Amino acid sequence: MPLRVIFMGTPDFAVPTLLEIAGAGHDVVAVYTRAPKPAGRRGLELQDTPVAREAKRLGLPVLTPATLKTEDAQLLFRKHEADVAVVVAYGLILPKPILETPSLGCFNVHASLLPRWRGAAPIHRAIMAGDKETGVNVMKMDVGLDTGPVAGEERVPIAPDMTTGDLHDGLARLGADLMLRSLGALERGTLQVKPQAEAGVTYASKIDKNETRIDWSKSAQQVHDHIRGLSPFPGAWFEMEADGKPARVKVLRSTLGQGGGAPGALLDDQLTIACGEGAIRILQLQRAGAKAMMADEFLRGAPLPRGARVN
Repeated sequence: MPLRVIFMGTPDFAVPTLLEIAGAGHDVVAVYTRAPKPAGRRGLELQDTPVAREAKRLGLPVLTPATLKTEDAQLLFRKHEADVAVVVAYGLILPKPILETPSLGCFNVHASLLPRWRGAAPIHRAIMAGDKETGVNVMKMDVGLDTGPVAGEERVPIAPDMTTGDLHDGLARLGADLMLRSLGALERGTLQVKPQAEAGVTYASKIDKNETRIDWSKSAQQVHDHIRGLSPFPGAWFEMEADGKPARVKVLRSTLGQGGGAPGALLDDQLTIACGEGAIRILQLQRAGAKAMMADEFLRGAPLPRGARVN
């Protein structure tokens, strides 16, 4: 028998899992997501979340409560009479009464190899830390922060120049497939979970805007990992002189370069920039208010002589 599923998710990362569950014939009785946000140049239009748009396209009922902590919200949740809740980057805390409502539990797709990188930004943090491997877990949720027992895991390598954007899409698809297999086992009564290891716990705190500026005094590997971990959003950035005033430039892609020099100094005409140790070469970048462009195109519009400094 198909499971009665409450789906809870918000961003693009959650969409493949919703599509897999609905496409497999499970009965998605409700989709919970965040409320629409103002969009457009004047902020006068409300824009649905990616999950809300897909749910409406599929004809599924969409709910956008501001909290799940009230008795009314919990009563409505119980009325769905769900077997299971599937949670993927939802964005709201699930209190204990919600976690205990579905008869088979609440299961979460988390984009790391738990217990490493519990928390809000596991993909960003894995790359920023220089991890060589990551993956996705399906976890049975409890009241802790990503502390529940694990039902399944898939691992993937992190390539040397891979960005968060590159990794994000692959993990979203992998997580969707893993969740679908986990629901199949749950439906058959064969799903097994095991506690997370007590060693190796790290936390993936939300990215703060104060940590996005590039620190050229760090090693080339650290700068490179910082850039690719924050690409495409929110973006690592530096300042350069343009028309007699500082201009902010976001770096979207880089690779390790050759040479060395004073941190922030341009070493050649290909946007190789010295770091505290070694150098990186910028491959793609974007000035504020402009389109993203490759390094050679950028330099045609904003020539930077060898020896110039960026901050």
